Amino acid sequence: MEIKNVAVIGAGTMGAGIAQVCAQAGWKTTLFDAYPEGLEKGMNSIDSFWEKGISRGKTTQEQKEKWASNIHPTMDLITAVKDADMVIEAVPEILEIKTKIFHVLGEETKEDCILGTNTSSLSITDIAAASGRPERVIGMHFFNPVPIMNLLELVKHDLCSDTTILLAKEAGKIMGKTTILVKDVPGFATSRLGVVLGNEAIRMLADGVASASDIDTAMKLGYKHPMGPLELSDLVGLDVRKDILNNLAESFSDESYRPHPLLEKLVEKGDLGKKTNKGIYNWNNGVKSERDDLPFL
Repeated sequence: MEIKNVAVIGAGTMGAGIAQVCAQAGWKTTLFDAYPEGLEKGMNSIDSFWEKGISRGKTTQEQKEKWASNIHPTMDLITAVKDADMVIEAVPEILEIKTKIFHVLGEETKEDCILGTNTSSLSITDIAAASGRPERVIGMHFFNPVPIMNLLELVKHDLCSDTTILLAKEAGKIMGKTTILVKDVPGFATSRLGVVLGNEAIRMLADGVASASDIDTAMKLGYKHPMGPLELSDLVGLDVRKDILNNLAESFSDESYRPHPLLEKLVEKGDLGKKTNKGIYNWNNGVKSERDDLPFL
């Protein structure tokens, strides 16, 4: 099967980024969101990214116009998915929402349509079961910002077909991503490692071992990480990190995975990271600076 039409469900940060790379891959891309403000924000985000590329000389106006012609926003879910060769869901990390969407996808998409979920920690098996055709469902875990990050983590469950895996790998290649294939276990590979490192970095910050920027610098220069674990946590979203840690703790019956109290307090305060302009760092117009009020345990 050749992929020509793609639908992306959810126009948030991840969904908009996924729709952007799909459009750049040359596919007709339908971006769905249930809320007009969300759809408008997602489309504006894509346009802004392209405009920045033009201003920096990385892309041209002609490229932007070509890519933009491939994206079609809609608030009608059935219209978005009925002709799709591949659907990628990117709604919030709430299992009940995802399973409801996949129930619809199982009924309204073509029989050979690939159904991907961008979850970073939820059970692919549970999501796939809701579709009624689990053999066509696969985890497609992208990374933020999607147009820049090269990794695509593909997650297979026991009923996922070899054909689905091969098509997902090929789709990733066309999008310019390097794919890895992992089993459907809590946290997969990347989230499990990433949140544990981030949680320990937050513990070190709370214990006064070093400042946030020095902890991050230690990992960047000492271990060649492109971004420190605390800055990365702010970029991903502290609420997302908290949810993944709690999911790991419950899945493995291991309390050592529980989010550190400082992480809990930051989320309670609404300091969720870059998206709220404050998290472990202050963020002013996308520029981070050290907070002088942490830790506040």
